[in-house]
Amino acid sequence: MKALVTGASSGIGRDIARYLKEKGYTLILVSKTESKLKKISKELDSKYIFCDLRNKEEVYSLYEKVKDENIDILVNNAGFGLFGEFYNTDLDRELEMVCVNAVAPHILTKLFLKDFMKRDSGYILNVASSAGFMAGPKLSTYYATKNYILKLTLAIYEELRRKKSRVHISALCPGPVDTNFNNVAGCKFNTKSLKSDYVAKYAIDKMFKNKTIIIPGLYMKVSMFFQKFIPTKLLLKLTYKIQDKKTT
Repeated sequence: MKALVTGASSGIGRDIARYLKEKGYTLILVSKTESKLKKISKELDSKYIFCDLRNKEEVYSLYEKVKDENIDILVNNAGFGLFGEFYNTDLDRELEMVCVNAVAPHILTKLFLKDFMKRDSGYILNVASSAGFMAGPKLSTYYATKNYILKLTLAIYEELRRKKSRVHISALCPGPVDTNFNNVAGCKFNTKSLKSDYVAKYAIDKMFKNKTIIIPGLYMKVSMFFQKFIPTKLLLKLTYKIQDKKTT
């Protein structure tokens, strides 16, 4: 049994890799952060591949390197955010975010899904976010990319269901998690964050139970339920106020 995890050098990706190792999986760990990737690969006695997911040619190259490895699980975890009002944020950085958060997982999901469907087995876990359910003033591009991943995952799920496929796809949609996200995005969550090891274990356990949308934590489950009943413009105002409390 073999799993490929992107963004495996820290946070949720690292802890997913640790948990899958505990469950007996052989790992291929992917990141562009050389020092951290080498450290976690040594800890888990795992193969690693450096890949800059901002570059789609490197994403295709990654697939070519592992396509004959008989991967059983693909975890598209790599991603980052950028805090600030849209007219002020750096365009180049946002386009990099679109590539890492949306384009790279799109490519890998499609390529591995073709292989999984030929074998009629396999799991794909796309790490989205609670942000995937709404628009996010001051984190607009990040929220948009997570909407993309969530909706793409749901569409693929329905296609697989209608074919009675034994390939399963899930979207992990956590709220705030205690990772390096804040430092990269330039903000600080003003609500309590879940521990990344808890989120990782919860996600993998639910994935194996074929759960399509995975939301860790009771608070976030309740929040996602009630936001369905809030008018769009009011929800935008509330979201802006929440974001505005984050400090850079």
